[in-house]
Amino acid sequence: MGHYENFPVASWLCPPGLRPAIAAIYGFARTADDLADEGDATAVDRLADLRALRRDLRATAAGASDSGRWSYVFQALRPALREFSVPAALLEQLLDAFEQDVHFGANARRYQTDAELLDYCTRSANPVGRLLLHLYGIHDACSLAQSDQICSALQLINFWQDLSVDIPRARWYPSLQSMQMHQVTDADLQMPRPCASASALVAHYVEQARDLMRQGAPLALRIPGRAGWELRLAVQGGLRILDKIVALDYETWRVRPKLGLMELPLLLWRAWRMKHAA
Repeated sequence: MGHYENFPVASWLCPPGLRPAIAAIYGFARTADDLADEGDATAVDRLADLRALRRDLRATAAGASDSGRWSYVFQALRPALREFSVPAALLEQLLDAFEQDVHFGANARRYQTDAELLDYCTRSANPVGRLLLHLYGIHDACSLAQSDQICSALQLINFWQDLSVDIPRARWYPSLQSMQMHQVTDADLQMPRPCASASALVAHYVEQARDLMRQGAPLALRIPGRAGWELRLAVQGGLRILDKIVALDYETWRVRPKLGLMELPLLLWRAWRMKHAA
């Protein structure tokens, strides 16, 4: 899947006491991602590896020994599960998403509707936000819902940012429903030329992601300290990518927009303004 760029990997903004747990969760997700996506393994072997990783996760969560195959992952994860009561069910949801990736890739499966794509985000992205909220001790329904909106938005932004990378690798995230609605063919998204209908399709998705981000953004104003800064920067980073997609006339099947270090001051200012304008 390869969409963990927005995960706060124990950065200086993360509360120091939570950095080992956050790094352990990321290490688990990164390992599962690699099993699902890297190398030349067959789909059958990838699924077998993901099932083995799931068994080790369940064993570790139960206080039993893991197989030792991914000892570096579970040595780091075991304290997080024990000290913070990290819900293993959320980690299993990530595995569900990785298995779905393998099944889709092996069968050239496409998302039929935008609703189906958003349902995928409930497993591929939303558990990450819920795991972080758990570590921060935040469990109320409103915060969980807004976290889901932010995480789904970040996942979708990553999809539309990466069209020029994903489509050549046969990863099709635009739904067939929306492609038909905007009269976009596969060839339109594979040619290095402008296409008004393809731009309209991407514009549709940009607005969907922006709306989700706006709905979830109030959560970033309620979380205090470093964790709040981390989330506000994630929100502003996602919105900045959307702005760059707009500036490209939505042609991300031709060019991949990205953020650079030179934009960090702008993101910090927007994150500060976001907090103090509330």
